[in-house]
Amino acid sequence: MANERTFLAYLRTFIVILSSGVAILKVEALEEMFDLGVFLLVLAPFIFIIGLVRFLYVRKHIRKYHS
Repeated sequence: MANERTFLAYLRTFIVILSSGVAILKVEALEEMFDLGVFLLVLAPFIFIIGLVRFLYVRKHIRKYHS
């Protein structure tokens, strides 16, 4: 269960960073932060991929030792 919770934490972080990047790009009052919005949009998929790879790695080791 801890593995799933960790993955969900990565997923939540991915969603927050992605939505923050989109919001920065869409809100006209934040035009001076355009570069930050683009950075967040580029960073978000990496966070998701790291979380997914870690989840699969840990799941593989759990099954290896507990099956």
